[in-house]
Amino acid sequence: MPRVLIVDDESGIRRSLKGVFEDEGYTAAVAATGEECLGQVETGAFDLVLLDVWLPGIDGLETLERIREMDAALPVIMISGHARIATAVSATKLGAYDFVEKPLSIEHILLAARNALSHRRLERANVELRTELERRYNIVGESIPVKALRKQITVVAPTNSRVLIYGESGTGKELVARNIHYQSARRGGPFVEVNCAAIPEELIESELFGHTRGSFTGATGDKKGKFELATGGTLFLDEVGDMSLKTQAKVLRAIEQRQFQPLGAASMRSVDVRIIAATNKNLAEEIQAGRFREDLFYRLNVIPFFVPALRERRADIAAIARYFLSVFAAEHGAPAKTLGEDAVRAMSGYAWPGNVRELRNEIERLVIMAPENEIRAEDLSLPNGSGADARTLKDGRARYERNLIVSKLETHGWNISQTARDLGLERSYLYRKMKAYGISKPD
Repeated sequence: MPRVLIVDDESGIRRSLKGVFEDEGYTAAVAATGEECLGQVETGAFDLVLLDVWLPGIDGLETLERIREMDAALPVIMISGHARIATAVSATKLGAYDFVEKPLSIEHILLAARNALSHRRLERANVELRTELERRYNIVGESIPVKALRKQITVVAPTNSRVLIYGESGTGKELVARNIHYQSARRGGPFVEVNCAAIPEELIESELFGHTRGSFTGATGDKKGKFELATGGTLFLDEVGDMSLKTQAKVLRAIEQRQFQPLGAASMRSVDVRIIAATNKNLAEEIQAGRFREDLFYRLNVIPFFVPALRERRADIAAIARYFLSVFAAEHGAPAKTLGEDAVRAMSGYAWPGNVRELRNEIERLVIMAPENEIRAEDLSLPNGSGADARTLKDGRARYERNLIVSKLETHGWNISQTARDLGLERSYLYRKMKAYGISKPD
C-alpha cells in the first residue's frame, strides 16, 4: 500500500487531499511546514510527497532540495497557487517529478500520483535488474590475469569498437562479452547471442539476417534475424571460427555497409549494432588453411581479448567455487555448503580441461548430491583419483573422458557433428562413447 506525505500550510487542503488518497487505498500523512516534512521523511518510509511551493519557514523549493539530499529517488510533486514558469523550471531542475497548479483537480492530482509511483516502481525494478545482472555476470577472481581482463573491459566497453575474444571452451567468453555490453552506452539495448557452431549451415543465414514468407521451404512467415533483433545493442557471434565461408562473406558485407538483406527480401535494411565475436580456434591457422576470410578477421579483430584458461588462474578456483556454491544453494533451495581444505587443494591441483564451465557443473552436482554441509575431497568427481569412485587409473581416465565429452557437447549445444569434429572423432565413435558412458542430452 503506497504511503503519501501531503505538505501544505492550508489545513483544508491537507484534510481534503488526505481523504481523497485514503479513499483510493493509499496511506496518507500530512505536514504543515517544510521542517515538519523533512522530519517525517527522515523517520518514515514514503513512496510519494505532495509539496506546496509556498510554505512558512523554509519554502517548498528549499524543502525539495533537502529531500533530494536525503532520498534522491523519492518522487515529489510540487503544488502551487501562484505558478510561475521560473518556479516550475527551478523545481524541475531540483528533481521534482511534476508540477500541479491550484485550484487542484482531483483527477489531475491522482493521475500525477499514479504516474510518479509507476515511475518509482520502474526505477526500483531497473536497480534490481542491474544488481541481478552484476551478480549473475560477475567475473570472479583476484588473480593478475583476471584483474587485467576487468581493467581492459572497463577501458574498451564505453567505445563502440568491435571486439574479438579468444579463449578455450568454457573459459567465460560470453561472460566477458556481456560485461562489455552492460558497461557500454548500449546497455539499454538488447544483447543478442548467436552460437555459430550450433546452428546448421542451411539455417545460419536465416538466423543472422532473417527471411520473408515463402523464401524457402518451411518459411511460413516473416522472421527477424539476429542482426535486426540486436539493433541498438550488441550482437555476440560466439564460435565465429565455425562459420562457413559463404556466411562469412555476408557478415563482412553487413559490417562494411551497415546493411543486410533478409532471405527473399527485395531491399536492404540498415543495421546499428556493435559486433563482439569469440572463438576457441587459432584464426591465423584457419586463414592459412582457407577456412576463414582474412578481411573478415581484420574487421572483427579491432580489439583482441584473451580469456585465460582456469589452469592459468588457479588462485581463483576456490573463490569461483564458493561463488557457485552460493548461487546454486539459492537456486535449488539447498542448505549453504562450505569447502573443506582438502577439497580446495584437490580442486586447485586439477587442470580443469572444461574450464569454468566444468567447475560450475561440478559445484552444482555437489550442492545437490554432497551428503554433508562441508564438501570434502572424497565428494569430488574429478578424474585425478580424488573422487570416491576414481580409485584406479582406469577409473580416472574414464571419468576424464566422460567429463570432456559432456563439456564439449555443452559447448556445441549438443551438436554431435561439431562435437565429434572438435574432439577429432568419427560421429559413430562418439555415439558409442556416449552410449557407453550413459550420456544423453538433458531435457
